[in-house]
Amino acid sequence: MDLTTLTGKRLALIFPGQGSQHVGMGKRIQQLSAAARRVFAQADEVLGFSLSRLCFEGPEAELNDTINAQPAILTVSLAYLEALRERLRALGTTIQPALVAGHSLGEFSALVAAGTLSFEDALRIVRERGRLMKESAQERPGGMAAILGLARDAVEDVCKEASVLGLIVVANDNSPGQLVISGEEAALQQAMELARARGARRVVRLNVTVPSHSPLMERVAQALSDLLSRVPLREPDVPLVSNVTGRVVSRVEELRQALAQQVAQPVQWTTVVRAIADQGVTTFLEVGPGQVLTGLVRKIRADLEALSVHELALEAPGAGALDHDVSNERRRGANG
Repeated sequence: MDLTTLTGKRLALIFPGQGSQHVGMGKRIQQLSAAARRVFAQADEVLGFSLSRLCFEGPEAELNDTINAQPAILTVSLAYLEALRERLRALGTTIQPALVAGHSLGEFSALVAAGTLSFEDALRIVRERGRLMKESAQERPGGMAAILGLARDAVEDVCKEASVLGLIVVANDNSPGQLVISGEEAALQQAMELARARGARRVVRLNVTVPSHSPLMERVAQALSDLLSRVPLREPDVPLVSNVTGRVVSRVEELRQALAQQVAQPVQWTTVVRAIADQGVTTFLEVGPGQVLTGLVRKIRADLEALSVHELALEAPGAGALDHDVSNERRRGANG
C-alpha cells in the first residue's frame, strides 16, 4: 500500500503485546532502515546484551521467555515506527495520529510513540515487568487460554465453576467471541474442559506460563507502581485509550496508574477499539511484529479500516519486499 494514502485520515496507532513475538522479527526492517537499526543498537546498549540477535536468530525458547519477549516486542514495534517516520520524511510528508493504544505490554510502546516515556526508560521498565511477572508465576504457577465462540457471560460462568480449584478469571476481551482466561493451573485446566463442554468453538492454551491480567499479578502491579513513580513522564503529544478503563487518558498521573494497574486487570480491547472509533477515527494502523490486532479490529468493527505496518511500502525504491518479516509468523491470541 502506498504510504501517502495514510495522510489526511483520522488515524490511530495500535501496538501489540506479548504473544506476537517470533524468531526473525524485525530482521528485514533493520536491513532496510537506518532509523530501525538505530533503535536496535540503542536497545542492545541499554540492556547490555544483544537483544537484536535474539529477535533475529532466537533461540525461540529464550525469546519466548517473558523477561526477553517484553523488551523484544517493544523494540521491534518502535523500530517499525521509526522506519515509518523515516520513510514518510523521505516522501516529504507525515502522519499525526489522533489517538494511540496498545494491547497490554503494547501500552508502553504507545506511550513512547506519544512522547510520554523515553525508549530507554520503557526498555528498563518492561524488562523489570517481565522479571517480576516471571518470578510471581514461579510462586503460583498458571497460564492463559483463549476461548472462541462463547459469550462472555458463559465464560464467566465457566470461571466461577472452575474457581473451586483455584483463581481463574476472564483476562482479555479481545473481540466478540474471543476471550482469554487466566489463572492457576488446576483451575485453568478445569475451565478449559468446561468451556469445551459448553460448546466453545475452540479452546487454545496460549504459549505463556504467566497468568497475566489476573489478581495473581497484584504484587507485580504494586512493584510497577513504585517503579513508575520514579520514572519521568511528560504530557503525551497524543492521548492514549487505556486497556483498563477503555477511556481516553492524557494526564501523567492517570497514565502512571494505568500502566501499573493493567498487569493485574483485564484488557478491555473490544471497548478500546470502540472508544477510539467513537472519537471519529476511521483507520487503525498496527505497528509491530505480527498482525494480530489488525484482525481483532476487523472483528470488532467491520466498517473500520484496519491494516498493519507490514502492508505498507516502507522499503526504499528497489529494496526487497517487507513481508519477509511475517512469513513464518505463528498467529496466537493476544495475551499480554
